[in-house]
Amino acid sequence: MATPRESRRGGMTSLPQMLPNIMTLMAICAGLTAIRFAVQGRFDLAVSLILVAAVLDGLDGRLARMLKTESQIGAELDSLADFVNFGVAPGLLVYLWALQDARSEGWIAVLIYVICCVMRLARFNVDSRNPEMQTQARKGFVGVPSPAGALLVLTPFFIWREFPGLSKAPELVVVVVLIGVGFLLISRIPTPSLKSVSIPAGKVRYLMVGLVAVVAAAFTWPWAVLSIAALGYFGLVLVQAVRSLRGKTETHLE
Repeated sequence: MATPRESRRGGMTSLPQMLPNIMTLMAICAGLTAIRFAVQGRFDLAVSLILVAAVLDGLDGRLARMLKTESQIGAELDSLADFVNFGVAPGLLVYLWALQDARSEGWIAVLIYVICCVMRLARFNVDSRNPEMQTQARKGFVGVPSPAGALLVLTPFFIWREFPGLSKAPELVVVVVLIGVGFLLISRIPTPSLKSVSIPAGKVRYLMVGLVAVVAAAFTWPWAVLSIAALGYFGLVLVQAVRSLRGKTETHLE
């Protein structure tokens, strides 16, 4: 996700150079359309569009680096897209699905989550300009990234769709999830990044087969796979939080 370098403003821009920026705009359209479907009560479609936005978010930056069309404007545009797609859209979806009866309490929880999301993105933008933080970012994230935050916030909906016989999640549970995930977004808990994962060359073929199996399962049992992914990620964050706390405690005792 990026626009062509500013030095090219006076020249011609090829279509391939515009693709990252186009993908970012498509992601924003997906997020806004997700809000529309959520208002209409078509929550399955809304969640699907948020997932589409997440896929586009994961591709646009990589494509921009491949094409060498990164720019500061593109980075800001990507951050705005993340705010809409993983802050506003999931927050409104959860509110319209489960919290309308809670009224003020539910809306306050949504506001807390969305504000935490925008604060997390603002901090990421500042850190990305710091060479020391850029080096740390290659090892992992500080706090839960916004796409993962959206996944965690939507977990009650995933579980409810997987088990349609259940009543909707209690309002208190949804409120706690919104606020809790919000604080995870702005926390200093180290969380893993796919960029830091390396696979031995001899095992790449097994990874590819495993990814195909996961994708096939996601199309067959989407809500079960999303529920497992969200709960698994939450468990990983808890483990990282405990490790971080132990490390700080040991350092303090020394």
